[in-house]
Amino acid sequence: MNASQIVAEIREMQIPAFVIIAKITAILRNALNAMEQEFITPNNMKQSESIKEIATALCNFQGAVEMIKKTETNPFFKSKYASLSDILNVIRQPLADNGLSFVQFPSGRYGLDTMLLHISGEWISESYEMEPTKHDPQGAGSVITYQRRYALGAILGLNIDVDDDANKASEKESLTVNQLGRAEELVRTSTLDEDKKERALKALEDPELSLAGYTAIVNKLKDSQPKKY
Repeated sequence: MNASQIVAEIREMQIPAFVIIAKITAILRNALNAMEQEFITPNNMKQSESIKEIATALCNFQGAVEMIKKTETNPFFKSKYASLSDILNVIRQPLADNGLSFVQFPSGRYGLDTMLLHISGEWISESYEMEPTKHDPQGAGSVITYQRRYALGAILGLNIDVDDDANKASEKESLTVNQLGRAEELVRTSTLDEDKKERALKALEDPELSLAGYTAIVNKLKDSQPKKY
């Protein structure tokens, strides 16, 4: 019951003062509990009561950390990306120099929790979920790795080098499950040898596959379909 409901009830009937006070107290208590629970900020980021020390450390970290280069290449479409190893190699020492560390762990089915910690005991964290394109162990592992890379980039404010891939203009366009399913069917029905089929499927599972990259793969697969006479 909220305050307006209490006022309406008071108008309709005689209610003892102690009952009114008890109800108002319960409302205030619930509101305070909601505010205090894990110190959740308006944008749903969780944090410790104070973040003064961790904010200063993060500022110093961002001033010291280098740009992260994209060194890994998709073997099928040749697009570049920064691997988790690339990111960890660059951030490890600047984090330690500023008393920072992080933990990441799966949450639920396809969720990931990322927590940034400071030696003062202060912390900030956030969680999110991402559905894999293939619901098997490999697909689940791939999406967790993808989440880990991008969660670290977001929470640490990393500057990840923009690749020169000609398909970057299409990166914001999401691929649908139906599109990926159609491409996988083309792989299965193609005349490609097993090694090339495996490479094509691996490329389709790449979380960073752009729409332009997907289109190029599909066109190659269409050219590899059995001839109809």
